[in-house]
Amino acid sequence: MFEALIKRGFQFEFSSHAAAILALDFPDAIVELEQALDQVSIPIEEIIGSGGGRQRNATSRRALSELGWRKTIFTIEKRVNGTPRQSVSHEIDHVRTFANGVVALEIEWNNKDPFFDRDLENFKRSHGEGAISVGVIVTRGASLQAQMESLVKKFADERQLSTVQSLLDWD
Repeated sequence: MFEALIKRGFQFEFSSHAAAILALDFPDAIVELEQALDQVSIPIEEIIGSGGGRQRNATSRRALSELGWRKTIFTIEKRVNGTPRQSVSHEIDHVRTFANGVVALEIEWNNKDPFFDRDLENFKRSHGEGAISVGVIVTRGASLQAQMESLVKKFADERQLSTVQSLLDWD
């Protein structure tokens, strides 16, 4: 599973039987994810720049959209005698319904711990409530992280960014 992406340096971690769920119930999702992510290359500007993740890396997002992966807002509501008592909603960037259920996907190349934890919690809650069958988070892995210092240095050297002001001027 995901052999082509692994050859390109992608790293995969699975928990709570996600690999079995994907392999047995969602082979089409695996094909589509491989197809969309195989087109990905991450410009260093995307990692160094601040925010704006939705505008960036349009290639994989467009490929997923063309395959039917849509932004979806899930609302989970608790009612007592028909009256709403508690409601939690969250937006997931890429959701696709297949014959055997729903696969949810978030792509965050520059994910910070609080957002990663939020995404995990949202997937856990959505799965527990039966809204999704499996959640997938794509973020940078250990191999990219290990190269980060040299990539940032190369970026700064090529653009002659040697002061804080020159970095601010670059934006």
